[in-house]
Amino acid sequence: MPTTLYALSNNRLLAALPSQDQERFLARCEALELKFSDVLSEPGACIQYVYFPLESFISLLASMDGYPTLEVGLIGNEGMLGASLALGVKTSPLHALVQGRGAVLRMTAKAFCEELQQSKALQYILQRYLYVIIKQLAQTSTCARFHVIEARLARWLLMTQDRAHSDTFHITQKFLAYMLGVRRVGITTAASALQNHKLIRYSRGDITILDRKGLQMVACQCYEADISSYSSIMTNI
Repeated sequence: MPTTLYALSNNRLLAALPSQDQERFLARCEALELKFSDVLSEPGACIQYVYFPLESFISLLASMDGYPTLEVGLIGNEGMLGASLALGVKTSPLHALVQGRGAVLRMTAKAFCEELQQSKALQYILQRYLYVIIKQLAQTSTCARFHVIEARLARWLLMTQDRAHSDTFHITQKFLAYMLGVRRVGITTAASALQNHKLIRYSRGDITILDRKGLQMVACQCYEADISSYSSIMTNI
């Protein structure tokens, strides 16, 4: 299980809290290991827990007719799941699915709301974080509408690499199609193009980023927009 120091250094929201708030907050968290494909929340369900990833990362999925169809957000150690509680909303707006296994800190929704009442710093941090999420959701919607699959796939791979903190991670074509909201044949074509240009290696669900700079050149500008948005709003909080 992660130590307190490790938890503070590996989640950027927690790291931004003043030391006194950090100590009190972490005392009410429990450390867990999330597994790939764990479902953490569903639309309309009451939020039971909030999650602060340390190594794991979580996909946020929009649904159609009750079924998740498109990834609209990705949460790693830069953020948290359950931030809508800061708005006084206790129901989940999206499906939340574990995409990368690993350590996470979990706190009950009740305890989190109590911490919000006590910590002005936490309120301030989450107000800014919620702004970043809203902006990134809008960016993702625009990206899905206007950008080609290859560029979107390159963006998604870069986002995943950032949160996996590794050049190699596991993902199937079926799950990729699910994430990008396209048919599997489209994923096959796009992944083959990236592999032919020696930007990635892809075999039986194992993806290795071979040329990050090259992948950034292929990715749509939405990737840099996401990075810029987080950096400008969350830096020096």
